Amino acid sequence: MALMKWRSLQESAPDTGSRRLYEIFAERRELIARYVPAEIQAIHAKVVEELKQAGATEKALKAGDPAPEFELPDQNGKLVRSAELLAHGPLIICIIRGRWCPFCVGQMEAMNAIVPELEKLGVSFVAISPQTVHQSFLMADQHKLQFPLLSDAGNQVAREFELVHRVPDYQQEVYRRAFTNLPFINGDESWELPIPGTYILAEDSQRGDQRVPKVLYSSVNPDYMERPEPADILTKLSQLFS
Repeated sequence: MALMKWRSLQESAPDTGSRRLYEIFAERRELIARYVPAEIQAIHAKVVEELKQAGATEKALKAGDPAPEFELPDQNGKLVRSAELLAHGPLIICIIRGRWCPFCVGQMEAMNAIVPELEKLGVSFVAISPQTVHQSFLMADQHKLQFPLLSDAGNQVAREFELVHRVPDYQQEVYRRAFTNLPFINGDESWELPIPGTYILAEDSQRGDQRVPKVLYSSVNPDYMERPEPADILTKLSQLFS
């Protein structure tokens, strides 16, 4: 019953974007503490700690690294190419777990609030998750998201960013009991998820007659309850391109 109560809470109306992300996340942590059994919370915390101990983000792309190019379908099935976005200016990418994750939803709602500012700056923004196109459509529709939600089947792009991990068997059981059917949501049986990451990319030096995409900023954390503030991303853009 507690798990079902939490699921109803995470399907609540979208945030307006008037609050900072840490406030939204603090509220969601409080709801988890209130409605999710302590033993379930402990299992999720164990996975985060195991990822940290294993150095899961040590290989993740960082500022200065070349960035992979990609071509992925958005929530409407339209192919989006990173090269085309980068040709017009910087590109922000948020790699997220999916619409079932309340912290991914909170981050996307908060980023949605700064889309008008990003457009004025000539900065593109996309989110990438392993969920199917249909799941991305439902997420965009429910939360009124005004940017492309790209479906990364099999976590192929997330793998190039070195962010993919397999959900351990003991956590799979928790997700099944909470009706979080990742094989259905993601359209494969791998039980793999990306570690959430936020990146700023831009075209860099010439390689022959091509411009090379490069990572200018990265924020990666095995703790899915920690994400960068949209306001801090705007500040970073100002520092990088002023």
